[in-house]
Amino acid sequence: TSEKHGVIKNLDEIDAVGHRLVHGGEHFKASVLITDEVMDVLNECIDLAPLHNPPNIKGVQAARAYLGKTPMVGVFDTAFHSTMPDYAYIYGIPYELYKRYGIRRYGFHGTSHRYVSQEFARMYGKEISSLKLISCHLGNGASVAAVQYGKSVDTSMGFTPLEGLVMGTRSGDVDPGVILQIAAKEDLDVSDLNNLLNKHGGMLGISGLSSDMRDIEEAMEKGDERAILAMNIYNYRLKKYIAAYAGAMGGVDGIIFTGGIGENGSITRKGALEGLEFMGIRVDDSLNESMTRGKQGEISPPDAPVKVTVIPTNEELVIALDTEAIVSKRFTE
Repeated sequence: TSEKHGVIKNLDEIDAVGHRLVHGGEHFKASVLITDEVMDVLNECIDLAPLHNPPNIKGVQAARAYLGKTPMVGVFDTAFHSTMPDYAYIYGIPYELYKRYGIRRYGFHGTSHRYVSQEFARMYGKEISSLKLISCHLGNGASVAAVQYGKSVDTSMGFTPLEGLVMGTRSGDVDPGVILQIAAKEDLDVSDLNNLLNKHGGMLGISGLSSDMRDIEEAMEKGDERAILAMNIYNYRLKKYIAAYAGAMGGVDGIIFTGGIGENGSITRKGALEGLEFMGIRVDDSLNESMTRGKQGEISPPDAPVKVTVIPTNEELVIALDTEAIVSKRFTE
């Protein structure tokens, strides 16, 4: 409840509603005012995100039903990544499949990556158009984004949020041949495989314990070998993406950690960056261990060439600002 405004007395007090929408495909490259035509396109995008888009659409429909002519704005997780070049988003499959079904890398967590990148620039008094940043959104779902001069040029999640980093229950990158082998050996259909890779992989699958990083860390302290293995795999995969994106951009000015694990996981932050000192990436152990519970700040030494920061994300603020800007017709991409 707003301390300033209190609880709303009636629905007429609501001037606009912002909706977080997961997948806009290639149709939406920025936040938009939701019209009947936009709703039609959203329904066309259901195949791209069958788990996420239907409940998103129901939320919009319910809000429109209750609030009548109140403006609705859609803010897409995929929109920030629409600036990726084609060589970053096209897969090594027959090109016709991309043209026919839209199968390509889209990326997710875009609203979060956008916010923390802009906040990094604000922290250091820099123009975001001058910075090469690597944003690490680490939660139960996790992704890394290469943000060059304020625009996403690559990201670890792909056609779905299953690709990329090892996550809480998602496998992340897996050789497609492994999936074919598992299907044959275990007699699994497409639905079974989807369930296995999305809900029984990742930290849960490797450790056999939990998808929660706090449980993994607790088990590590007791010497649990599979918990230690899970953490090592998690950090190693993250390290590879960070180094790869620094290479893709021809350097890096700053690395950002956000999301529940990114904001609180000092073990992961240190483990993912160890060995990257040759790139100018260093972590101050004392600063790193003290940066938890919603704190924002730098965890690299003052003289480090690459600034490593922890920035709590604020997707709701981005959605609110985009909504206000679009409704007042001040929005620019």
